[in-house]
Amino acid sequence: MNIMELFEPSPVGYQDERNDKSVLKIDDSRKTRLTLAHLNQLRKSHDVRKLEHEQKLTSIAAQYKPAPEGGGMPGL
Repeated sequence: MNIMELFEPSPVGYQDERNDKSVLKIDDSRKTRLTLAHLNQLRKSHDVRKLEHEQKLTSIAAQYKPAPEGGGMPGL
């Protein structure tokens, strides 16, 4: 969990606690079945993570790009 998730609502595609049925009981040791709905949720969360990573890379590239040429002080 990120600190920003405490103060802002989670974006679409993140884990939804209402749909989280992954809590297992002690006496149930069987594996859960992977359904198409599970796969669709995984795909959506992967797409969101990929988009966030690309946005982060573009913001980092903008922060660390070299200074433009000729942008120094005139006369020096």
